[in-house]
This record gives sequence, structure tokens and C-alpha cells, in this order.
Amino acid sequence: MLGVGAAVGLVAASRARTSRAGTGLSGGDLRGRTAVVTGAGSGIGRSLALLLARRGAHVHVADLDADRAEAVTRQIVGEGGSAEAHVLDVTDAGAVDTFAEQVVAAVGVDLLFNNAGIGHAGAVAETPLEDWQRLMAVNVMGVVHGIHALVPRLLAQGRPAHIVNTASMAGLLPTPGMVPYSTTKAAIVGLSDALDAELKPQGIRVSALCPGVIDTDIVRTATMRGEWQERQSGATEFYATRGTSPDVVARAALDAVAHGRVTVPTPRYQVVPPWLLKRWFPGVGRALSALVYQRVNARATAASGASAASRAQSAVNR
Repeated sequence: MLGVGAAVGLVAASRARTSRAGTGLSGGDLRGRTAVVTGAGSGIGRSLALLLARRGAHVHVADLDADRAEAVTRQIVGEGGSAEAHVLDVTDAGAVDTFAEQVVAAVGVDLLFNNAGIGHAGAVAETPLEDWQRLMAVNVMGVVHGIHALVPRLLAQGRPAHIVNTASMAGLLPTPGMVPYSTTKAAIVGLSDALDAELKPQGIRVSALCPGVIDTDIVRTATMRGEWQERQSGATEFYATRGTSPDVVARAALDAVAHGRVTVPTPRYQVVPPWLLKRWFPGVGRALSALVYQRVNARATAASGASAASRAQSAVNR
């Protein structure tokens, strides 16, 4: 059995080999490049769109919410960047194909960020089938639609390109209380790994972006069932106060583009330790995941209780 030092050395060597196998696209200077970002109206998608534009790319800002897409586009243009807003429902395969045809026909696409997604928490026994179907439609098939519509067109361009699919830390680790969500994100990790192996010889790289606890709207807008529904306000507060900025995730994504990384845990201090524990010592990793779940659950419960007490006191004061 390898010692820890030898194992770390192998991981570092593997990362170095991966870095040398990038497409040649720079994550720092993207002048003359065109990027597509779905779910770009808020959170990680918004940070990606802004950073891409600041580094010189022309950005197609796609979101289900027209107002949000327009707001991000206005901000980019106001900062001197270049962007177009699009209303796009990634669950509609026909709409995604039409969108792909339009953007590729203009000047082509160099970077595709399949980022649109939704959240979910709750015990499996309390999760209706409709929740599973909605999660699969957005988090899995939304990515599949982007790949199905754009990969043949990217190959026809005959130039390097990079696809980044937003997965999650929950796709790398066993996540109690988030089994349906974790299922969809694990699918994206596997899809990205296999697709990179298939497309790499043809000059297209693929990455799975795996964020940890990030300060976005995903918890506030997530579907929550059972006890988690009662803790939603507390969980939202926890992510807002303890979560990492989505700007950190955006920078990690463009770093992955520059270095050809396939699996992108971010922020590394949150995701890498439990991920490596799971890979090297599965029992310890599973125990740690359960402990983290219990702590987040307890903090969400405490925060929800404090929030409810505050609201009640405010009502009394009025």
C-alpha cells in the first residue's frame, strides 16, 4: 500500500500531466474568444459571465429569467465588456438547439459553461417523484441538451474549445439529506470525465466544476421537503454567512480552462480534504460526511429558530 507521501506525489504528477494536456485556451487573456454561460443571471453563472467579460471574452448571457440576464449584460457593457442577453430554458432541447445554432453561426463558440441548476434537500422518503424528475430535467438533461446541441458544432469548427459543467461537492461525496441533488451532480462528474476522454484527442477539453458551500441563491430557491423545509431560512443564512464568494468559483473555472483540469474542487480547502479522505479511506470519508451533515443540520436548525424568535419579537414590538 502506498504511503501518504507517495500518494500525494502521484496526485501531483497526475495534475502536472493534465496541465500539459490543455487545449491552449488561456484563462487569463480571452480577447477574441466567445463564451456561452447558462444560468448566468445569478450566483456562479453571474460571476463566470462577469469574469469572462473582464478577461476579454464576448459573453452570451443565458438565463431563464430575462430581467436577470439583461441586468448582467448591462453590467458587463457598462464596464466596457461585450455581451448579449438570452432567455433560455435548458430543459427545452429544441430551444437549446436553436440557441446553439444562432451563437455558433455568428462567430463560433470557444467556451461553454453548462451552469444552470437547481437545489434540493430532504429525506428520500419525503421526496415526491416530481422532485426527482425536475432535478433530472434541469441538472442532468439541461447539461445534456447543451452538450448535444453544441459538441457537434464545436467539432465542426475545427479549433480548440473547452466545456465546463457545473457539478457540486455533493457529486464527489456522500451527502445525507441531499440524495436526489447528489445523484444529479454525481452524474455530471461522471459525464464530464468520460466526455473529456472522448473529446480530448479532437482538441476539446471538459471539466466538472465542483463547488462547496457557496454564497448564492441556490438554498433560498431550492425545493426542501420534510424537516429541511422548516430549516430553509437557517440554511440560507448559513450559506450567506459561511459560504465562499461565487467569484472564487469563477476564478477556479477559468484556471481549469487554462490548465486542462477535469475535476475542479473549489474552494480547495473545503472540498479537497474530505474528497481525498473518501478516495483513500472510504470509511473515514463517509463518517466525516455524516458529521458535516449533522453540524450543518444543527446550525440551520439553530439559525431558523433564532430567526423565528426574532420575527416573533418584532411582531410583539409592533
